[in-house]
Amino acid sequence: MRPVVIPGNTVAVDIRARSDSQLPFARLELIQSRAPWLAEPLPAAAIGWVTALTAATLPERHPYPKLYSALQALLDAICAAPSARGWAGALVAYEVLLLRELGYGSPDRARPAVSNLAEALDWLDRLQESIATRLLAHSRTDVMGARILLRERLGKMVA
Repeated sequence: MRPVVIPGNTVAVDIRARSDSQLPFARLELIQSRAPWLAEPLPAAAIGWVTALTAATLPERHPYPKLYSALQALLDAICAAPSARGWAGALVAYEVLLLRELGYGSPDRARPAVSNLAEALDWLDRLQESIATRLLAHSRTDVMGARILLRERLGKMVA
């Protein structure tokens, strides 16, 4: 099942148990694979960051329909856009939405207006402290390492 349960893939899960005392059985079905984009450095870094951020911050068994829809749209944009210029604004909007949905608001209370990659990088820099100190403050893993890698790769496109 390892090729199916990679970051970014969409799966359908059917969980069943015969009784409450038995361990449940899960059946996974691949709905959409994003594996081809994991071979490309920039899309792989973006997919790795947003999936790691989402997994590290959202509590289990709490539905967040807005975040689910936004994450799906962001992953689709990463896979469909010919370059990061097509999805960098969506990445910033997802980070701001995640902060708002979890009750932290956004750092400057403004909606991110991103029309080019330089503005997206500016917003990513502004959001970094809020994400590190609020969303990931209690995370035991180095999730910010994925963000730093993505930021470096995006920065090379502007320089």
